[in-house]
Amino acid sequence: MAVGQNQRNRKNDPMVSKTGKAKLGPLNVTQLTKLLDSSTKPKEKAKIQRALNKRPPAAVIAEPATAAA
Repeated sequence: MAVGQNQRNRKNDPMVSKTGKAKLGPLNVTQLTKLLDSSTKPKEKAKIQRALNKRPPAAVIAEPATAAA
């Protein structure tokens, strides 16, 4: 009867699924790249890389060039 005993004591975390794996949907590009650098498992790296590929590239704000007069 030990099955399901953790559900009584487990706090709900919106960033973790029921099985304890991290949810990648709400993370932004910088958070995903940091997670990709810190992960060691190839399966997790592939999952994070797929999540990064789904997102549009981060918008790079170009500074306006000042014309030297």
